[in-house]
Amino acid sequence: MSRILVLAAHRFPDDSRINKALIEALRPLPDVTVHELMRVYPDYQIDVAREQELLQAHDVVVMLFPFYWYSSPAILSEWQDAVLTHGFAYGSEGTQLQGKPLQLVVSTGGNAQAYSPAGYNRYPVADLLRPFNAVANLTGMDYLPPHLVQGVFDMSDEKLAQEAVKVVKLVQSF
Repeated sequence: MSRILVLAAHRFPDDSRINKALIEALRPLPDVTVHELMRVYPDYQIDVAREQELLQAHDVVVMLFPFYWYSSPAILSEWQDAVLTHGFAYGSEGTQLQGKPLQLVVSTGGNAQAYSPAGYNRYPVADLLRPFNAVANLTGMDYLPPHLVQGVFDMSDEKLAQEAVKVVKLVQSF
């Protein structure tokens, strides 16, 4: 099994039923580091050297987050701005992430139909996540199809447990 870094980004981690369940399912897995960004950096003051060391120490990067305003929570955006620097993540000398898989695990309040051309959001989630694909391209990472956990606003405990099993299997597949 590869060494996997799970970057968990939720604005209010203690209030998140879905992300909390997914994190707790992943935490006991061997070779998986669950790194909750808001718990580590509630002031948004990212320790760039530490984060770059974490990236270098892992083979796979998983970004786990709820979909906020058609993107990620601000802490993940700040993390990208601070950590994915020229000379580290991109540029002629920035080769530290090349070849590493990037897997997104994204939860949405709306169901799959809501994220369709006929739905109220008008666009599929995969289309709205294209900036992450562009980041992977720039950094030489292997962008994998996002794993979506959709319809969480009215998800039963049983369905949530099933989704957690799917996420664990996905992570164990690396």
